[in-house]
Amino acid sequence: MTTPHRLSPGDPAPDFRLLDADGQPVSLTDLRGRRVVLYAYPAAATPGCTTQACDFRDSLDSLKAAGLDVVGLSPDPPEKLAFFRDAKSLTFPLLSDPTKQVLTAYGAYGEKKLYGKTVVGVIRSTFVIDEHGIVERASYGVKATGHVAKLRRDLGVDA
Repeated sequence: MTTPHRLSPGDPAPDFRLLDADGQPVSLTDLRGRRVVLYAYPAAATPGCTTQACDFRDSLDSLKAAGLDVVGLSPDPPEKLAFFRDAKSLTFPLLSDPTKQVLTAYGAYGEKKLYGKTVVGVIRSTFVIDEHGIVERASYGVKATGHVAKLRRDLGVDA
């Protein structure tokens, strides 16, 4: 497997229809009319993914006030996402992509470096999608710690 195709600002965001933590379908078109922060993470309830999810949770009010909805995306099944959501009091949708088709379409699944080795997996990534479904920002290989604060700064969103 080679490095996945990456999205760039101005690209149409690949549409999707995935199940959320409650088993309900959610599509990107359902979210049209608002800007969306779609973030891809490797696995619910792991230390880095928990840090990142809790940072988004703690920043949700300021992001929503700036017109941004937050959606998490991982290959975890809905049951695991529901457990993660409930355990960490997450109040934004978590979507399940067990086939990794959407992660791949966003360039968030493929070869990456992990502890100096090349492995295949979810590439921690964040996308800002405008109200018309166009990619505003695409950030790949982001760090779990501090990424949400950096994103808020980059977007001019006050804490």
